[in-house]
Amino acid sequence: MSNNVLFAGSPWSAFSGPNLGYVMEQYDLFLQSPEQVEPELVALFQQFGSPVIANEQGVAESVTTQPGNIKKIFAAVQLADAIRSYGHLAADIYPLKDRELDSSRIELGSYGITEADLVEMPASLFFNNVPGSVNNGKQAIDFLRSQYTGKIAYEYAHVEEAERQWIQDKIESGSSIFNLSAEDKKALLERLTRVEDFEKFIHKTFVGQKRFSIEGLDTLVVLLDEIVRKADEEKMKYLQIGMAHRGRLNVLTHVVNKPYDMMFADFAHVPNDYFFPEDGSLEITKGWTGDVKYHMGATHSKKSGMKVKLAYNPSHLEVVSPVITGSTRAAQEVTTKAGTPGHDPSKAVAVLVHGDAAFAGEGIVQEVFNYANTSGFSTGGSIHIISNNMIGFTTEHYDSRSTHYSSDVAKGYGIPVIHVNADDPEAVLQVAGLAFQYRQTFGKDILVDLIGYRRFGHNETDDPTVTNPLTYHIVTKHPTVRALYGEKLTSEGILTQDQVKKLDEEIYAEMQTSYDHVKAVGAEKGHFEIDMPEAVKNEYPEVDTSVPKESLKQINEDLLSWPEGFEPQNKLAKILNKRIEALETDKIDWGHAETLAFAAILRDGNPIRITGQDAQRGTFSQRHLVLHDKNTGAELVPLHNVSDSKASFAVYNSPLTETAIVGFEYGYNLENENALTIWEAQFGDFANMAQVMFDNFISSSRSKWGEKSGLVFLLPNGMEGQGPEHSSARIERYLQLSAENNWIVANCSNAGNYFHLLRRQAKMLGTEAIRPLIIPSPKSLLRHPLAAATLDQLSKGGFQEVIEQPGLGGNAKKIERIILASGKVTIDLADRVQDGKGYDNLHIVRVEQLYPFPSQKIADIIAKYPNAKEIVWVQEEPKNQGPWKYALEYLLDLADGKKVKYVGRPEMSSTSEGDMDSHKIAQAKVIDEALAK
Repeated sequence: MSNNVLFAGSPWSAFSGPNLGYVMEQYDLFLQSPEQVEPELVALFQQFGSPVIANEQGVAESVTTQPGNIKKIFAAVQLADAIRSYGHLAADIYPLKDRELDSSRIELGSYGITEADLVEMPASLFFNNVPGSVNNGKQAIDFLRSQYTGKIAYEYAHVEEAERQWIQDKIESGSSIFNLSAEDKKALLERLTRVEDFEKFIHKTFVGQKRFSIEGLDTLVVLLDEIVRKADEEKMKYLQIGMAHRGRLNVLTHVVNKPYDMMFADFAHVPNDYFFPEDGSLEITKGWTGDVKYHMGATHSKKSGMKVKLAYNPSHLEVVSPVITGSTRAAQEVTTKAGTPGHDPSKAVAVLVHGDAAFAGEGIVQEVFNYANTSGFSTGGSIHIISNNMIGFTTEHYDSRSTHYSSDVAKGYGIPVIHVNADDPEAVLQVAGLAFQYRQTFGKDILVDLIGYRRFGHNETDDPTVTNPLTYHIVTKHPTVRALYGEKLTSEGILTQDQVKKLDEEIYAEMQTSYDHVKAVGAEKGHFEIDMPEAVKNEYPEVDTSVPKESLKQINEDLLSWPEGFEPQNKLAKILNKRIEALETDKIDWGHAETLAFAAILRDGNPIRITGQDAQRGTFSQRHLVLHDKNTGAELVPLHNVSDSKASFAVYNSPLTETAIVGFEYGYNLENENALTIWEAQFGDFANMAQVMFDNFISSSRSKWGEKSGLVFLLPNGMEGQGPEHSSARIERYLQLSAENNWIVANCSNAGNYFHLLRRQAKMLGTEAIRPLIIPSPKSLLRHPLAAATLDQLSKGGFQEVIEQPGLGGNAKKIERIILASGKVTIDLADRVQDGKGYDNLHIVRVEQLYPFPSQKIADIIAKYPNAKEIVWVQEEPKNQGPWKYALEYLLDLADGKKVKYVGRPEMSSTSEGDMDSHKIAQAKVIDEALAK
């Protein structure tokens, strides 16, 4: 019975719970010292008298019938609220029962009330909707204890009011409780038996092999099963899972449906290709170098058509989370029409499985939470799961974090947290349903803290008793969840002990049969190696990236045709209007050429997504892809208005985050392989913060996992006197990682060449040859006249891996020095030599593509100058940085007896000088030495 059923005209129906308690306290004060009560409440008390609530029969009664009753009722309401807020501290959520519980905040004695006091109070005092089994205050408190201190514990006092009330109603109405039939319970035991027997079989059959078992958190599979079932019911198209290595093999097998044969083949070193399901329901990509089995992923297509994907992931915990959210965002978007991409969060959901120590310790977790509700990176809510084995490798919780729970970081982002005892599979099912329903209702992240333990050490060869003896004394005596649930079904009369035992034996025998099959096939067919695909072995093929002049002029007109009444900022309008004549005067600057390239790519049917800090305007105010009306602030995206555009365009200013955003874009690009996906660093060395993504995903994902990426990186680079952190994009790091045609590193000196470089990358999207593109992009060259493009260059040319300096090299016999350089320093050299007069003894070759190194094209140029005595590599970076050490091996091969010389800054521990004056002196010295006669 609701406490809102009161006398007609009564104001007290507007109050319940703590608010009603406050009103009652104020009424008590009004009776003693009315001058201390707010005038509005005084007026209510004078007009309506004592606050009243409805009793169980719906009859309104005063709450002040006994002396001191107000204070007791207020205390009782406080107690109820405390149970909701702090019941989790006393909840039975630890399977090993090795943590002290705290019930001090929810004891009657702490509030000065007794059970007898509670019996006299109506249940409606504590609920908006009184549960049917509750008849008075004592029963109300007992009910709340049962709901908040059992195997499930809730933290939701920190969330927004509407969400808080929704969660409270779900908990207290009992609507989220699973009522399993006997057959359901048998099926659940069967699932738990498969999970446990899989680990037991591997442990006994492949002794000493690492598997990072799920044991102690077996119900993770139950939790994921239920989320998958719910997503399928909602007719979702994709469910994407990201997780680290613990439990991964079990999830691959039982959630993603990788057959036992395939998994056992991985352990037996037999190619698992022999055991692919014949129905084509499983997709696995492979690289030629491969990876350990507990880093691999797969995609299962259910009969309904929904795809369940477990992402490939390295050992670096948590870094897969942004990859999965990016992939999920791409799966939710429609990018085949001009304008902003359509976004439908109901099409796909991300499930992120975290480790407890890593969740609290790795900052990328906070990065992912931070962008979860931003316009460019939202996915309609991710379901987070902490696979909580209560230990980090060998480290106890008091050494690994400063918070009570590992989950506490989530609360700062208003995310509900549900803790659940992993030894109670029925409670786990209940939590899975509630978490999914919350995501669907509010479109926000939610966190499930699945609390269990780790049955063995960090891996199966590790002895945990060395560092955690007390814990493992308990673990060795603790029954598995399968055993516990089997006992439960036996006690309920659903199964006999013999039936539970027989189920175990039959499933284990099934696995033995699978392994026997693997051994037989392996003996018959043997092993084979995976070769690098031919398309990867080769460099990009020649593709036509030119755009007819008339098309470029039409595009330019479209970009500068603004709606009537739209007024951009005055200075910006003048800058953009100069682009009208730029095509005729051959002064197409970098930002202009880039926008024209984007428009042409959209016309070809490739969607474009660009993100980065200040990407809409560009760090150096060069881009302006989103215009703002100076009077209204209204936004205009000119690229949405390009005629004949066949795909969407989106550019987002990203949060001040590098690691997670790079991971997000990598994931997005994997899912939408036809989209030109670009991440721009504010300054090139900001990518340092995302180094783990370059090392473990972008540079090596093709060779390890067979995953194709065409992601583009713009990394502003150039010694401009802006100090160590705003100079170098650390080109040397990408060149050090360059191998097996894993990506392209291009350092352009000309806006037209950049135009064609982008167009070439877009042309390769969706092909076997695609690879990422690293561009140390310019700063001062953005508006430098010597870096501008011509209309002819865009309409007739293509990307040039090397460019010979105009005005030099005319008299081949006089050339004694051939200078090779890349990027901005080539323009510094060009600015000095101008038309070449006085420099007939040297030639300059701009190396526009650093990797793959264009050796043959450079060799062809060198061959034209038979009297050349030296090859000089010029760079502005210090000698131990930049391309020099990478290029040296190639130069020595090209030299053919000629001297190879370095010109540039000396070796330095910093990337550059710290002030403009020092920079100018050092830079001038480099150019002087390079051009010295």
